[in-house]
Amino acid sequence: MMLQPESVWLAIAPVDMRIGIDGLSLRVQQALGRAPFDGTAYVFANRRRNHLKLVCWDGCGVWLCQRRLHRGSFTWPQADDSSWELTAQQWQWLVAGVDWQRLSAPPPAHWLL
Repeated sequence: MMLQPESVWLAIAPVDMRIGIDGLSLRVQQALGRAPFDGTAYVFANRRRNHLKLVCWDGCGVWLCQRRLHRGSFTWPQADDSSWELTAQQWQWLVAGVDWQRLSAPPPAHWLL
């Protein structure tokens, strides 16, 4: 079975990676103000940004997936928001450890040839 969420949201605040499905689902409700069982994948990172956990309801149960980088860290938004929505392409780049924010960045306005 393949996990195919309707959308992917990053929870900006770091979490303790010992938290399981119930704790992360509660965090989705309380901190993000969203329903954890709406088909959306919610992604959490630790403080060092080298571990990710994803929690997603697929209609039958809840998925809990984890990814760890052996070197480096995941690129994470530095926004004031509590969550951030990613496109499917941005998600693929994020889990690969690539700076997904730079992929669609406009060129600097002051840059002249």
